[in-house]
Amino acid sequence: MPKVKAIISIENVVASATLNQKVDLNAVVKGYPGVEYRPEQFPGLVFRLKRPKTATLIFSSGKMVCTGAKSEKEARRAVTKVVKELKKGGIIIISKPELKIQNIVASGGLGGMIDLEKAAYTLEHAMYEPEQFPGLIYRMTEPKVVVLLFASGKLVCTGAKQEQDVYISVEKLHTLLEETNLIFYE
Repeated sequence: MPKVKAIISIENVVASATLNQKVDLNAVVKGYPGVEYRPEQFPGLVFRLKRPKTATLIFSSGKMVCTGAKSEKEARRAVTKVVKELKKGGIIIISKPELKIQNIVASGGLGGMIDLEKAAYTLEHAMYEPEQFPGLIYRMTEPKVVVLLFASGKLVCTGAKQEQDVYISVEKLHTLLEETNLIFYE
């Protein structure tokens, strides 16, 4: 078991949703003048919420992408709220949105220093080129995530599809670093 508990914080959850119908983006702009829509620059409309603080891209195809949520639950809440707002603004939406988590990004710290040079040789699926990037890139196969690991013990985990995958992968990596004597506590 790790001597120091890893501290993990979810920074961003990206979810995609589909309404399974076309959406008239110009009608959305009329109902919500606060949205951002510049079709000559980008085909999607940006619908921002203050609570939860998220930005949802809405496309005329009925596809949506929500970013900025701090949990899976918050991403679901944001998409549901956007759909509710659209309905309030007179946009007819027939079905409930189908939501899928695409990516979870988390940051954290393992509470110890890591010998990245040695870790690059010891860990499978690890890449470390300090001239190009100061962190070690570790591709975990189960759960399928990528962890950027720094000498300070700080890390960024990306690619998770469920929050529990973040915690499982960081715990797994922490244990592996301890078992291979690659992490040092002061």
